[in-house]
Amino acid sequence: MNERKAQFFNAHLPNTLQPNSCGEAFAPSNIALAKYWGKRDYELNLPTNGSLSISLGTLGTRTTLKPADKDSVSLNGKSLSLDTPFAQKVIAFIDLFRRSQPLPLTIETHNTIPTAAGLASSASGFAALTLAINDLFNLDLAQTTLSAMARIGSGSASRSLWHGFVQWDKGEQTDGSDSIAQPIASNWRDLRVGLLALSHAEKHTTSRDGMTHTAETSPLFSVWPAQAERDKAQIHQAIVNQDFHELGATAEANALAMHATMLAARPSLTYFLPETLATIAAVQKARADGLPVYLTIDAGPNVKLLYLAKDEADIRHTFAGVACVNPFQ
Repeated sequence: MNERKAQFFNAHLPNTLQPNSCGEAFAPSNIALAKYWGKRDYELNLPTNGSLSISLGTLGTRTTLKPADKDSVSLNGKSLSLDTPFAQKVIAFIDLFRRSQPLPLTIETHNTIPTAAGLASSASGFAALTLAINDLFNLDLAQTTLSAMARIGSGSASRSLWHGFVQWDKGEQTDGSDSIAQPIASNWRDLRVGLLALSHAEKHTTSRDGMTHTAETSPLFSVWPAQAERDKAQIHQAIVNQDFHELGATAEANALAMHATMLAARPSLTYFLPETLATIAAVQKARADGLPVYLTIDAGPNVKLLYLAKDEADIRHTFAGVACVNPFQ
């Protein structure tokens, strides 16, 4: 166990854990409108810039934990060997809470979104796991502390503890105590997100590896953190003003700028498929033709649309197969 991680968890946990008969939690997936790309500290998942996201309502992860005779992990009803990467990550994260205590668990995780397909399943997964651990052991930890803990499992998980808009500040402290997410109060009930799942395949390059390669080799990366912070502030203000065009235009520009840093890496990195490029062109054409729609893309090939509820019929007609999400449902 990494010593710095252990120190952080020890500072917030009781010496002895006493489990309930069950711990359970749901966490929504989230889509970053102002992207997180790059780490200032890889061990604690501390970002080079802050980010801002919107949740995906009922799409996410539900995790159930129960005391058992030995550890077991299942994903979407399928039992996994403990030497699989997914199980190893889950067990390693739980060990940060258990430390040396013999507390074997049955861990059941169900995703309502594709795993490792650019739809942030790791974010909702580690957020749900953190909340379920908090429930199982009656930890009653502050939401900001839980956000920092979830961040250590997956950076974007820091934002998946809440529904609606969430802002994650990069923080300044070396121990990561101030690198936390918090919800943004908003009643923007007619904002919608459309999911265009162009591929359900696992990504060829993990986000972690992609960030490392981009930061180390892309000549464009040096200007990214400052621009990303400006975009985050601009999107936050657009949320306050409920200015859809400002939010959409800034989120789209931010996503394409992030992918531009990857394209400029050496060798070049892209998560785009030919279908991704075609969809970008289709969104920009639809907007030029009068349909108010914008896009954002995380580290994957799938495109997410931003639009208003009044335009949903036109969105469904224009983009075949779109899954329409009310983030505030």
